[in-house]
Amino acid sequence: MPLPIIKAERLYQKISKLLIQQIKDGKFIAGQALPAERDLSQQLGVSRSSVREALIVLEILGWVDIRTGNGVFVKNLLPAQAEPNEFDEISVEELLKARELIEGELAALAAINASDAQLLALQQVMQQMQDNAKDSSEFHDLDMKFHFLIGELTGNTILEKILKDLWNQRYSAIFTRFEALCADDVSEVMLLDHQNITAALVNRDANAARQAMRTHLQHVYSKLFKPNFS
Repeated sequence: MPLPIIKAERLYQKISKLLIQQIKDGKFIAGQALPAERDLSQQLGVSRSSVREALIVLEILGWVDIRTGNGVFVKNLLPAQAEPNEFDEISVEELLKARELIEGELAALAAINASDAQLLALQQVMQQMQDNAKDSSEFHDLDMKFHFLIGELTGNTILEKILKDLWNQRYSAIFTRFEALCADDVSEVMLLDHQNITAALVNRDANAARQAMRTHLQHVYSKLFKPNFS
């Protein structure tokens, strides 16, 4: 008899499964608040970021209701079938860590390879970002344009494709819900980050460009995993 295929599970899936079983077993009843994110992290021996991903997946699947600042509550009407193994998207934490590593190096390469015309185009996009800082939708569109342009500045089409593939993960259900729950309007920090990246590239300082990009993505991580969630 052939052996069954063992599918590797992401940590957030394991946590989600455990919490769903607790709900099914009546440990958490309809309308009851789950333990705070920090408490779950300590009880389960996992990172707070992994717990947050699991809770957001549970909300997407219909098991809980997340009320930012108030807690996470078991829904009154629970789903019949939905399980975490049906939800197989990449970890937001892993995505941001990968972007920090990869986009940092792309920025360094762009500082070396960019043409004067490309750097001028980047400065123009940066100016548009400043002009539209209060329009979050327009700012995010320009943000994508900014990062894609840096990919072009590397002069390497493979790296450019990798960058776009990473960026497209932002449209996953889990990342979209993360942003809706945890991200606020465009902050001065985000705007300053892009200004620092632009300045480093214009100065053709590869080390400064790498560090500016990595710092920016660390700020994005901090924004999505800020402590006052539940």
